[in-house]
Amino acid sequence: MSGIIGGGKPDTSAAEAQLAAQREETARARQAAEEEKRLLQTQQASQLRARRGGGKRMLLSESRLSPEMGLDEENKTTLG
Repeated sequence: MSGIIGGGKPDTSAAEAQLAAQREETARARQAAEEEKRLLQTQQASQLRARRGGGKRMLLSESRLSPEMGLDEENKTTLG
């Protein structure tokens, strides 16, 4: 009698669609988390690199004739 009234398999297409949507959302969240982690690692590496070699610019430039003496007074072009 159950075969005539409502036998067979129940319709699970809505539940399967919901599971697929959850899987896609989980994959997107995982990808966003990995991207954020990669960005944070890049920032930390650049900060470490800046700390390590931050103050090493050349104060005595080879482009000046007398780098130890500083700038020439005759070439001084300030507003004051």
